[in-house]
Amino acid sequence: MARAATTRKIETGESLLEAAKVVLRRNGYAGLSTRDVAAEAGVPLSQIHYHFGSKQGLLLALFEYLNAQLLDRQNAMFADRSLSLSQRWDRACDYLDEDIGSGYVHVLQELISASWSDPAVAKLIRAGIGAWCDLITGVARDAEKELGSLGGFTPEEVSAFASSAFIGTESLFLLDFEKKGLPLRPALRRFGDLIRLLESRSARR
Repeated sequence: MARAATTRKIETGESLLEAAKVVLRRNGYAGLSTRDVAAEAGVPLSQIHYHFGSKQGLLLALFEYLNAQLLDRQNAMFADRSLSLSQRWDRACDYLDEDIGSGYVHVLQELISASWSDPAVAKLIRAGIGAWCDLITGVARDAEKELGSLGGFTPEEVSAFASSAFIGTESLFLLDFEKKGLPLRPALRRFGDLIRLLESRSARR
């Protein structure tokens, strides 16, 4: 009986987070209300206060929920040694396309925006994005051992470039720069060609 109650609690919490993702994408951070989230999830408003305490608590939980999914997926992909580094870069670009289509990118950018004026959200955003940067730094270190010089860049500099490139692409895409002719995602994919060039040179050594 206790296990069933715990399962229902987890399911309700996840349904509220999924509902918050939908409402945040639809209304933006400024327009998000706990009442709308509860209505989207089909549960009483009191359930949000029970599970998360407040709107801020809901948003913090939402970022942790989304970021855990992102990091799990990225960790699994970058740990796949059956893929070359360039293939893993291509897969990361595929993930970006998927995340734009699903609304995932929109939600994450809304939460990043919220962090500018909310110290609690900012702390969590820094930790979440920092974990992603650490992952990329580790991948770059492995690549340096395998391929040799990374064009004169340190693994930390590669991580700074990659993280800025992806987050910047997300932001500019949402501002419709790609529709105005700026080749955001094609440019990211072209960077994979540079990685393939390094791989080819390394194979000839």
